[in-house]
Amino acid sequence: MPAKLIIFDLDGTLIDSSIDITNAVNYAVGPFGIKPVTVQETISLVGEGITRLMEKIVKRHESEAKKDIDKNILTERFLDHYSAHLVDNTTVYPEVRETLERLGIYKKAVISNKREALSVRILNNLDLLKYFDLILGSDTTPERKPSPIPILYVLSKLNIKTEDVVIVGDSNFDIEAGKAAGIKTIAVTYGYRPVELLKDADYLIKKMSELMNILRLFL
Repeated sequence: MPAKLIIFDLDGTLIDSSIDITNAVNYAVGPFGIKPVTVQETISLVGEGITRLMEKIVKRHESEAKKDIDKNILTERFLDHYSAHLVDNTTVYPEVRETLERLGIYKKAVISNKREALSVRILNNLDLLKYFDLILGSDTTPERKPSPIPILYVLSKLNIKTEDVVIVGDSNFDIEAGKAAGIKTIAVTYGYRPVELLKDADYLIKKMSELMNILRLFL
């Protein structure tokens, strides 16, 4: 069956937001005496939402802290900084915009583990929002990826069957969510996760333009 809907992950798939997220993390942890994290460390920890990211940072660096850390305060500080600097250094990956232009016949959605309002603002600021029929964030549904619930929510909203859908992402969370929802999975190898974590995807692509070749297999 031909695909009718393509679901995309956001960070690590459509955009590289690692520098802006790192800057927000370092702003959040600064008063607690934790040494700044690197972009590579941030990349290794993102993917499960802001609250979970803060928990991981605290666990990894709590021995450095000069005082007790309130994760809620960390999250608030992160959001304050990140909301004001969403796309200072964030870029659209090569060939993403051109590929979205070529996908006009398909319904398209974004499912991010970033909060919905932030996801919408980023896509709008980068002039990508116009390509999508629906945007979901970590707070849109009761559960986030790797749960299949966000995917099933999109299918219900757009009235599309599982056999007509593919998900494209850079993470094992995207693959696990897709498998649990019963849809085809495509992993990009240029994102935040090492290739060995993507081995369960139905297809691997090295650049976004290769998505067109995969979609032709469904025709």
